[in-house]
Amino acid sequence: MKRKPRIYYTDEQKALMWERWRQGESLQHIAQLFDRSHGAIQGILIRNGGISPARRSRSRLALTIAEREDVSRSLVVGTSIRKIAASLGRAPSTISREIKRNGGQALYRANQADKRAWDRARRPKRCRLAENPALAETVAAKLQLQWSPEQIAGWLKLANLGNKALQVSHETIYRSLYIQARGALKKELTEHLRRTRVMRRSRHHTQKTEDHGRIVDAISISERPATAEDRAVPGHWEGDLLCGTLNSQIITLVERQTRYVMLVKVARKDTETVVNALIQHAMKLPQELYKSLTWDRGSELADHKRFKLATDIQVFFCDPRNPWQRGSNENTNGLLRQYFPKGLDLSNYSQGQLDAIANRLNERPRKTLGFETPAQRFYQCVASTG
Repeated sequence: MKRKPRIYYTDEQKALMWERWRQGESLQHIAQLFDRSHGAIQGILIRNGGISPARRSRSRLALTIAEREDVSRSLVVGTSIRKIAASLGRAPSTISREIKRNGGQALYRANQADKRAWDRARRPKRCRLAENPALAETVAAKLQLQWSPEQIAGWLKLANLGNKALQVSHETIYRSLYIQARGALKKELTEHLRRTRVMRRSRHHTQKTEDHGRIVDAISISERPATAEDRAVPGHWEGDLLCGTLNSQIITLVERQTRYVMLVKVARKDTETVVNALIQHAMKLPQELYKSLTWDRGSELADHKRFKLATDIQVFFCDPRNPWQRGSNENTNGLLRQYFPKGLDLSNYSQGQLDAIANRLNERPRKTLGFETPAQRFYQCVASTG
């Protein structure tokens, strides 16, 4: 097979890659713009940890190309440095340094001087964690305890009120993890993040393809009752498939009001198998605690009408390419990756093992529940229906 010639991407092409990545497009879609594989695009984005570099701009204090051209023309006719500085409204020392660092009066050229200045400005500013090793050690220790960067940043702010030198934003922590050139935090610490990725993704990112979402007679999430939307009453669930290797998967279900999690073992992801499992699982719950189910547009729920007929539970679907509309379930799937990392064969887990893992999540105190646990809230609901 003939290899495609190597491409040296221009700054404009790289800017397009980053723009599409920020918008949440997949590597595959971005690669199609350049007739390349997704690996070729990933190689460029991963150098910066998947974090879009800041747009470069010149300092307002720097000499402009027009000023450098004035310096060049003035040197040709023998104008003194002081007169050049006065005409430009600059300090003589500024003009003197500019000339000396760019070849002296005989060799000074405006375009070359401007390019050198632009290249010198590429040198990155050292981040706060690189300048403060003690702060970096504290952050690393908390990461090893499975604290999220946001939790660490919030804790540092509370613990060091009024002392900005001992505070750091969660974005700085992420950048220090994913951009190793910063030299502040070791790459291995990403293993302690809830979502272990080789580079950061846009919050708009989705791996769903264009044909993902063609569900016949799907009822939109916009028609979901207001009581489900504002979590006023229990019984409204969000669901999805969490996938592993070798075509393995499990069903994840989260109750919106209590954040109670249930996991269901499923042998395959065809719609008949998934719907059968959901019907069987629905029979275990009181009808008052299972009023609706919100799902992504995956084909595994193409037979949603049969589920509705068997259980009298209404199914709502997210808008195409908007899985974030099932926010509780998306967040829970991220938490579950600590127990089911990517690359794992999920078919090896029994239903009992899945129940035990769900219990661990349900017994964690949650800030959003006033530090009660999902189990406490859910069993209160069960008791009230009994």
